[in-house]
Amino acid sequence: MAKPQGVNAIDIGSGKITCLITVPSGDEGDKLNLVGAATVPSRGVKKGQIVNIEDVVSSISDCVESAERMAGFNIDSAFVTINGDHIQCQNSPGLAAVSESGEINSDDIQRVMEGAKAVSLPTSREIIHALPREFIVDGQRGIKDPTSMSGMRLETEAHLITGLSPAIKNVTRCVQDLGINVSGVVYTGLASSYSVLSETEKDLGVILADIGAGTTSISIFTEGTCCYSATLPVGARKITDDIAIGLTSSIDSAERIKFFLSKPKEGRDTVEKQTDEIDFSKLGVREENLKTGSRKAIVEGIIRPRLNEIFTLIRDVIKQSGFEGQTPAGIVLTGGGSLTVGIAESARRVLQLPPRVGLPSGLSGVVAEVGTPEYSAAVGLILYGYQSKPQNFSGGAKLTGIFKKVPGHDVAGKALEFIKSFLP
Repeated sequence: MAKPQGVNAIDIGSGKITCLITVPSGDEGDKLNLVGAATVPSRGVKKGQIVNIEDVVSSISDCVESAERMAGFNIDSAFVTINGDHIQCQNSPGLAAVSESGEINSDDIQRVMEGAKAVSLPTSREIIHALPREFIVDGQRGIKDPTSMSGMRLETEAHLITGLSPAIKNVTRCVQDLGINVSGVVYTGLASSYSVLSETEKDLGVILADIGAGTTSISIFTEGTCCYSATLPVGARKITDDIAIGLTSSIDSAERIKFFLSKPKEGRDTVEKQTDEIDFSKLGVREENLKTGSRKAIVEGIIRPRLNEIFTLIRDVIKQSGFEGQTPAGIVLTGGGSLTVGIAESARRVLQLPPRVGLPSGLSGVVAEVGTPEYSAAVGLILYGYQSKPQNFSGGAKLTGIFKKVPGHDVAGKALEFIKSFLP
């Protein structure tokens, strides 16, 4: 029995690795149905970059196998995230003459984008994404899709996201070693934007900060498109380390304490709501020197200073980008670190911008498994793949399925593709 053709995702992070498996949804139409999801602790990844290939391959293998058992079939391809402070960006112009017909087609757009990508890069660096910010037809700016427009001169301003070639090869190798083809390598910040940002926020201007365990991915959007990308080599794990140092505890105990403090208030019992004292023994903390502690001292004395430092670094990135003051929609926080207690207050105080915590959306099926900010990048990978290959899904997939039921479906399929080539 042939497995359904959907979009699959493998999010390789510093703290965890997530695999999502989807199939086309027959009911929702525009959505993919999530049928497999698994998360395992990440090994061999530090600050977003692979430092031990064998450990990473082993972690990915465990994660993919769990997701495949849940889905009931194996996968042979997936989109993969890439991160790390080697990520850089630049905005580059492109120019091309329109073909003799005077009507802009896909070939013209491809040529102008190739012109934008013709930039001088070190031999160790390559382009991961080339995102058109706008097209300009005979001097008319602000065009998002110039297809079928008349003109003689086509220009573009493209946002290029680049990374180190060895880092990209390491990511693809870890996945390919398991017999899985890499459908595409996607920057984590861009992937998360597909699942947590609204079109209105992108049009107004918004900052996305995906705070993971070892890195913070920053993407700035203005006028509906991504215009700046950067990664900071600091994440929520620093907060855990600070708690461990401040309380002289193990990393595991510090993580338990941070998780408890970051839970919604309704998750705490009545006694603890009324007192500042925390009974560490109830949290599974086994250190003999840690019996009780002060919630206020940990939150205000340990966690808040580190959050303020992270947002100070984010503020520096915003200033460096040149887009300061152009993001009235504020900042959207996502990733596992966005659940840290007091993070919204720190963001508002340091950045002077309205913050909100972004939750991933856009899938159907077992979405309860991936409804928290930790899965924003993985869900975004699915949506990125879905939008980059729309011909494989939605209505086109349904029509193709109908033709396959009749004799000569190969000819009918080719005819269908020919007809679809004329559709907008």
